[in-house]
Amino acid sequence: MEVSRNSKLGVVKRRGRCFASPSTGAVATRAVVLLLIVLVVAFVVIFGILGRRKANAQLAQETRELAIPTVAVVHPKLGAPQQEIILPGNMQPYIDAPIYARTNGYLKTWTADMGARVKAGQLLAEIDSPEVDQQLQQARADLATAEVNLNLAEITARRYKDLMKTDSVAQQDVDNATGSYDARKSAVESARSNVKRLQDMQSFEKIYAPFDGLITARNTDIGALIDSGSSGGTARELFHIAAVDRLRVFVNVPQVYSPKIKAGLKAGLTLTEYPGRQFEGTVVRDSGSIDNSTRTLLTEIDVNNPTGELKPGGYVEVHLKMPSGVTTYTLPENSIIYKSAGLQVATVKDGKTIQLVSISPGRDFGTEMEIVSGLKGDESVLSNPPDSIADGQTVRIIQPETLPEAKR
Repeated sequence: MEVSRNSKLGVVKRRGRCFASPSTGAVATRAVVLLLIVLVVAFVVIFGILGRRKANAQLAQETRELAIPTVAVVHPKLGAPQQEIILPGNMQPYIDAPIYARTNGYLKTWTADMGARVKAGQLLAEIDSPEVDQQLQQARADLATAEVNLNLAEITARRYKDLMKTDSVAQQDVDNATGSYDARKSAVESARSNVKRLQDMQSFEKIYAPFDGLITARNTDIGALIDSGSSGGTARELFHIAAVDRLRVFVNVPQVYSPKIKAGLKAGLTLTEYPGRQFEGTVVRDSGSIDNSTRTLLTEIDVNNPTGELKPGGYVEVHLKMPSGVTTYTLPENSIIYKSAGLQVATVKDGKTIQLVSISPGRDFGTEMEIVSGLKGDESVLSNPPDSIADGQTVRIIQPETLPEAKR
């Protein structure tokens, strides 16, 4: 083996081959290690930058998503094909009349008190009116005098006519006798009319019930001064009578339901003092005109009240069942937007865009409201819309969570 050394070159030659010295291999190793470190650092830096950019992009996306308001929606519920509207009503007597005196005097007696049921023509009270009685006596005496004078004038006129046939008296005397007879005859008629007037006045001393009914008030008592108002004084109501065997119930029907109000339509009446009971009434007439201030139609419903359970003047709820002429829907009250231009709801179009829709309200059920126009039934309507909601605004719908049966 031939070996030669070159100290300057650091190379060993064996049989024509050259080998690097150990110092040269260490340098190469360090270079490789340094290169790997640089690559690792560069990878870490690049990975960190990419991760940060991705995180920033995700943060920006989340920020944009959080900027979109989240909303809850409800869906309109289809109304019943037969509508039942419940309206407040006011019960009134079928006939209601105050009773006044037609003559002056003092109350002598009364026979019917408050709460008494009376028949037509029944005596309610009697008034002592001595002035009228005395005037009637005087009028009867005047009538008797006038009748005597008439009889004398008749005899005189007959005699003068007989004497005229023999020309025993002048024509003037006959005319005077005939004229006197006619005057006496008119005086008798006047006196008779005065007697009749005072008799009528005397008959007013007794007060009778004008119809079958209930005495709802008695405002006088024995010995009270009665003033009919004929002398310029203030007339005072003595009794108040009401016919309660049949009552009138007045109800204001909203304009939207007015075309369905017809005579003969049945109505159910409910009262809180009679829970579970319903009294049947019938629509008999309406005013035929919409009230300009309330936009309602005044309607009268008659109901029989033979037992007197229903009290006139009381409050009653009127249930009217009418076929629905239009398709109606109901929405929660908190989904309605009240504006000066009218009522609106905020619907979500294409699942993300707000569209404001004008609606026409029907009945108000308290927690829900009936919608008679403006909806098709397939809309998603915002629940509790804010006042700042605007047409075209982007929103995100919250999907409602379904609770397990066991957690109800």
